[in-house]
Amino acid sequence: MKIKFNTAEILTKDGVSFLVPFILITSCFALWGFANDMTGPIVKAFSKIFRMSATEGALVQVAFYLGYFAMAFPAAIFIQRFSFKAGVMVGLSLFAIGSLLFLPAKMLGFYFPFLLAYFILTCGLSFLETSCNPYIYCMGTEETATQRLNLAQAFNPIGALLGMYLVMEFVQKQMSPMSTEQRHELNDLQFNMLKDHDLSVLIGPYLGLGVVTIILLVLIRMAKMPNASNVASNKDIGTALRQLFREPNYRNGVISQFFYVGAQVTCWTFIIQYGTRVFMAEGMEEKAAEILSQQYNILAMVLFTVSRFICTWFLKYIEPGRLLSILAILAISFTAGVILFPDRNGLYCLVCVSACMSLMFPTIYGIALHGVGDNVKFAGAGLIMAILGGSFFPPLQALIIDSKITLMGLSSTNLSFIIPFICFIVVALYGHQSYVRHYIMKDLG
Repeated sequence: MKIKFNTAEILTKDGVSFLVPFILITSCFALWGFANDMTGPIVKAFSKIFRMSATEGALVQVAFYLGYFAMAFPAAIFIQRFSFKAGVMVGLSLFAIGSLLFLPAKMLGFYFPFLLAYFILTCGLSFLETSCNPYIYCMGTEETATQRLNLAQAFNPIGALLGMYLVMEFVQKQMSPMSTEQRHELNDLQFNMLKDHDLSVLIGPYLGLGVVTIILLVLIRMAKMPNASNVASNKDIGTALRQLFREPNYRNGVISQFFYVGAQVTCWTFIIQYGTRVFMAEGMEEKAAEILSQQYNILAMVLFTVSRFICTWFLKYIEPGRLLSILAILAISFTAGVILFPDRNGLYCLVCVSACMSLMFPTIYGIALHGVGDNVKFAGAGLIMAILGGSFFPPLQALIIDSKITLMGLSSTNLSFIIPFICFIVVALYGHQSYVRHYIMKDLG
């Protein structure tokens, strides 16, 4: 079966063009990509600034993705009552507030106010993703929904690349070069002075992000945004959830998304730790090793971005479930290399994992929403709640890293990547099940 991929066709429904709304909403995809991929390197920065372990630093990811989980269904109920546009505006407002809260958090000088700011920021992201993903899904026919989602999501890593570059140039390079060990030797006065300097550097990108978010909020408020869905539903959340979770395709999609996001966040969060270990073993000082690791992180995101466009094109010829399973199997293979190679070869494998992940989130999302009918808003909320995987798995991996265990000469950092390895197995199984259910069984029927 050949799938059509024409921009005009995939953005038209019942004779109505959704080009302008698509462009504005796609800007939100780039915006949360920017925020998401600033966060990974910031985990390492917080660990150094506050002299914490990797596990304590990973609490940033816990707060970050907990906001997604907490706000997904309230967001769905809100847009069910009002509109996708209203949901987007609430999301942008919370996002801006969370970003600007980094200033008072810095003034307080404690770690936990930053976690609160991250939580509020991602409550906004939860509203945005709960609104934007099904909005994009509804901006055309169901047959072209997966291609439309992948096209919109292709702009997410562009924002991510910008976020990662700004972190490298304006956070990592501007922070004090003092190593983790040297920071532990400082007295309280010296530590507080250094902490204040580094926090001033760290909050800069977030304050700028808050300003940009306010500008986008004004633009969307002023724009005419038609209702993308002609499916009306007044059913309550309990009825919708019972119907949804009786569908194995949707139920397994939520599980798969939970594991996929866990894999993505762990790979991008701990590439800094992985690369730093490799380069310091080669004799490089810690700050230089961190900056070089961030360059590899940016390279991984470049591959992710390029692969997203390439794989979106492949969807013209390969069914989504089959392509998903192929990419997951490749990710499993590269993650095995991350675990087994103690040198730069392992880092190269970790970079290649990003190319395999490029299509996974929107493809799982599109497959899982197939056939949910008027439950699309609550179904989208369930899939956004599955982003909780990004909160669940990083602390597990950080615990392995902090354990300092070794096995067959492999460091705890290498061994910790057994977490994304397992996650990709779950994704591969879902892709294969989807292919069998929707295509082979259809052909046999």
